[in-house]
Amino acid sequence: MAPTKVLTGARVVLPTGTVDNGRVIVDGTRIVATAPANASSDAPGSDAPGNVAETLDLTGHWLAPGFVDIHNHGGGGASFTSGTVDDVLKGIHTHRLHGTTTLVASTVTGDLDFLARRAGLLAELAEQGDIAGIHFEGPFISPCRKGAHSEELLRDPDPAEVRKLIDAAHGHARMVTLATELPGGLDSVRLLAEHGVIAAVGHTDATYEQTVAAIDAGATVATHLFNAMPALGHRAPGPITALLEDERVTVELINDGTHLHPAALRLAFRHAGPERVAFITDAMDAAGFGDGRYMLGPLEVDVEDGVARLVEGGSIAGSTLTLDRALKRAVTVDGLPVEHAVAALSANPARLLGVDDRIGSLEPGKDADLVVLDAEFTLKGVMRRGEWVVTPPPC
Repeated sequence: MAPTKVLTGARVVLPTGTVDNGRVIVDGTRIVATAPANASSDAPGSDAPGNVAETLDLTGHWLAPGFVDIHNHGGGGASFTSGTVDDVLKGIHTHRLHGTTTLVASTVTGDLDFLARRAGLLAELAEQGDIAGIHFEGPFISPCRKGAHSEELLRDPDPAEVRKLIDAAHGHARMVTLATELPGGLDSVRLLAEHGVIAAVGHTDATYEQTVAAIDAGATVATHLFNAMPALGHRAPGPITALLEDERVTVELINDGTHLHPAALRLAFRHAGPERVAFITDAMDAAGFGDGRYMLGPLEVDVEDGVARLVEGGSIAGSTLTLDRALKRAVTVDGLPVEHAVAALSANPARLLGVDDRIGSLEPGKDADLVVLDAEFTLKGVMRRGEWVVTPPPC
């Protein structure tokens, strides 16, 4: 049996707040105890019989839950939409190296039969526990707000076609992004809600009133809020206002310094509240890999200085973001409290996926998924299910 791991001395971000000089005890794949470092060692669950404790001093560091990314198209030079199984695993591993211990694989607009086949491949990886499910971003989106999606492949959200993708995912469809104002949009939202799949409003040209109707029909997520939707106006408040003001909606934010101004990010946190924000990467192949030319579905993308744009038209084409950078920026640039930023990367998306009983916070009984950050919020260690993916250096 592997020895019990005792991580001690760090500032530990717990659901109840940050504990200075804290301690997290891991046995096997699970967290068995969390406490201040000076707490009694005979606290319930503080050790595992038969195991010799292995202690790691993390003084001067932060300890936080592993990150949960609900919107991610690839990384490490690999695409979740078009790559082989080995490519997908390479992309997953790239993001794990940056702290993402749970990931939903996102597709981009494509031919419906191709997407159904792709869902079958990704479903096998979900069965193995490599990904937490599948997110279909397109083809049921607005040509007016298509972003980096191929216009000729877009289609109205016919519930029968939405159901085809759900069925192809073999129980692993987690989210579908829709322009809910299109014909069939509201019926598709209701279908998704009935099947326990998240309906996300995005790549939409909807009015305020149309967005309210979508939320009432069962939509619960705003796909990358502010991006690929009408701007907020004083006479035409649009989808942004409806999505921010409704407590049933979780809003995705891409915090890479390109997609959002810091003031827009702070506005979202103030109006939605820290419990309704999920940081995402919306990453494409270049995340964790480098500049160059890539394919996003059938479209060519140039990545320069870490910013991805379509070769034709220049639209932003996803991001090269990793969630460790999103966290560091949130705290050091945007001025968010550490606890709010961490919740947006862990507890909030875990709750949205319905897996917060296993992941998303450092609590006894949950998976030992965690990250170690230095005082400047640079990633130094990653643990997934009790095993180090990135081993932190000794203090």
